[in-house]
Amino acid sequence: MAATILYRDELKEYDFGPGHPFRGDRYENFLPFLKSRLNPEGHYAVLGAEKASDDDLLTICDKDYVEFNKQYFQAASAGWTYYYEDLNRYQSPDNRPMGCSGKIEEAARYIVGQAKLACDLVQSAQSRKVISIGGGLHHAKRRFGEGFCIYNDVAYTATYLLDRYQLKRVMILDTDAHAANGTAEYFRTDPRVLLVDIHQDPRTIYPGTGFASDVGADSGRGFSVNIPLPPLAGDDSYRLVFDQIVLPLAQEFRPQIIVRNGGSDPHFNDGLTNLGMTIAGFRMMGDTIRQMTDICGGKQIDLIASGYNKDVLPFAWLSLLSGIADFPITVEEPGPIPPRLREDLLLPETQKVVNEVKSFHHDYWKCFR
Repeated sequence: MAATILYRDELKEYDFGPGHPFRGDRYENFLPFLKSRLNPEGHYAVLGAEKASDDDLLTICDKDYVEFNKQYFQAASAGWTYYYEDLNRYQSPDNRPMGCSGKIEEAARYIVGQAKLACDLVQSAQSRKVISIGGGLHHAKRRFGEGFCIYNDVAYTATYLLDRYQLKRVMILDTDAHAANGTAEYFRTDPRVLLVDIHQDPRTIYPGTGFASDVGADSGRGFSVNIPLPPLAGDDSYRLVFDQIVLPLAQEFRPQIIVRNGGSDPHFNDGLTNLGMTIAGFRMMGDTIRQMTDICGGKQIDLIASGYNKDVLPFAWLSLLSGIADFPITVEEPGPIPPRLREDLLLPETQKVVNEVKSFHHDYWKCFR
């Protein structure tokens, strides 16, 4: 079955300006790269979504936060650099545009709008696989933006599925190299949402959260599963994590839909991270996730935005999505693999992490007993 890809040119306005790691060209460059490798016919269709309204945003954000973002990012896109008194109250330093930025707040609304359309398409059976280019802004919180994220479309996706479609079991699989601190805050106490978060050891990377001991709170205990991988963990480590944690959890939880987010930053040559995945590893991960969605009738929403090496990003994105959507192509590595990463030497350390995760969740999941 063909996948649906959500994209529109306005996404390139999600651009924090020259010198910032998060630029908008990642979006406008990927679709031509995809089309050069795979003809859309029979494989995928590209649709545009409307931008989210204030009412949409208010399901996941406080009103004063939305109002501040409108004013601040509009001023930033016009090149106005004067100080906003409440800036530190609503945005972290890494969310401050450099120079003349794009229309960030407006583009963020399109990303949330894509999340909404993705839910509608899947739940109406118009498409079983929907891919939102630009989605996965998992650091944003209800009234604070950080980590290059303004509005958390991952949280919106799950919230909309729970409220609009009355789903009882939503699985969020976060494969970004950074822990999903924003998404975790939204669902920390909610047993309807199983958040499985695979990321680099928080002692070595932003945002410093996502330890294996964080299992959620109150009635949500056991539904936050953090898997902090050691730096340089590679393809075999990811395969181990899927085999021993992710797949058993999915089989026991029986999600009605799987929402995955994360881009190319687990790649060994990302630049901002220190993991060890290869392009072939992204395909393996995508294939595994596609097979896992058999549990929920193939229903999946994929949100993809991150990655900070422009030479790697399109290859990793396409390799991952080729697995998720079963595209009949092989994506090559854009450069040589360092000798130290040709074998996953961190596999024993990853096994220790897996054992630790199981021990913290022993009381909550039968599959770990």
